[in-house]
Amino acid sequence: MYGSLDVRKFLSQQEETASRSASVVPAPRSGEPSGITDDQVHRARVAVARSSEDAEDCRLLLDMLGLVPDEDGEPPVTQ
Repeated sequence: MYGSLDVRKFLSQQEETASRSASVVPAPRSGEPSGITDDQVHRARVAVARSSEDAEDCRLLLDMLGLVPDEDGEPPVTQ
């Protein structure tokens, strides 16, 4: 398993979130410039968590990459 118990708990929560949103069929792109999708943010968080040594390392890396949710629960990364 990866890292500490906190990191494993985080990964478990992310997998639950992904399984709930996996049934949504993405809409075709219009002429708008491509942005960062929720799925890309999710995958980035999971990749960081899997590569982290412990919970503090995970938090620090997520913050450095702009992937820590704000007060509203939304990541500072914008679409």
